[in-house]
Amino acid sequence: MRVPQPPEPDGAAEVRRRFSDEARAERPDLAVLCLLVGAAADGTLDEAGMDAAQIELDRLAGQLPFRPGGPRSWAVALAELLGGRCGFRGTPGDYQRLESSLLHEVLRRRRGLPILLSVVWMEVARRAGAPVYGVALPGHFVVGFGPTEQQVLADPFDGGRVLTGSDAELLVAGATGAPLDPSMLSPADPLDVVLRILNNIRAWAATRPERSDVALWAVELSLLLPSHPARLRYERAQLLVQRGDFLSGAAELDAYADIVAAVDEPAATRVRQQAHAARAMLN
Repeated sequence: MRVPQPPEPDGAAEVRRRFSDEARAERPDLAVLCLLVGAAADGTLDEAGMDAAQIELDRLAGQLPFRPGGPRSWAVALAELLGGRCGFRGTPGDYQRLESSLLHEVLRRRRGLPILLSVVWMEVARRAGAPVYGVALPGHFVVGFGPTEQQVLADPFDGGRVLTGSDAELLVAGATGAPLDPSMLSPADPLDVVLRILNNIRAWAATRPERSDVALWAVELSLLLPSHPARLRYERAQLLVQRGDFLSGAAELDAYADIVAAVDEPAATRVRQQAHAARAMLN
């Protein structure tokens, strides 16, 4: 099994530039952003490979029936095509694989995390004209069809199974122990979807210290999104120090301390002490 490896520095810099441009576009393209995440993870994914992934999404969309009906009919049509005929779905083992968070690999393997399978559903359905969007339930991403008053939810991780109201409540309760709040059913912004994908990648890398390279590029892409948690700068600084780039890590710690100082001076002092310790490692 080939383990994805990031591109060389020049290639990685170009991926970051393109990702930043797309994230700041008037209407960011979710598929393009996900494929650029894939290119940051996998140096073998070139322009031809990204084009091939887009062509595959187009091909799948072309197999859907023409305007099958209302939201439920769209959900059923997607489940029959993607979950049934094409075999897209997830298994518990998919959470252990980086490829499960990379769109080009999910299209190849037809396996992935709930959010990446949902991206496949959304991109195929959107190309066919369906009223589709992502729904970021806590702990389990699904897709929605139709307006709020007619909303139909489907779970791509379970082959596109159409969910009842109690199904969605059970998913939320299982993840949080709390009841389903109607606000959880709102359409997810594409940039929030990408940040959640990158969060999943960071979580995968956090349990594998030998893959700090993955954690670093995932943090760096997250920082390129127009809206992101400020603490990601602290995480990047720690990763730089961990990887032996003590000067850059110390500089990033100092910059983060300046941000924190406005609200928590004791915390800023602790971060500056970490920066001093990082520089001392050079002696």
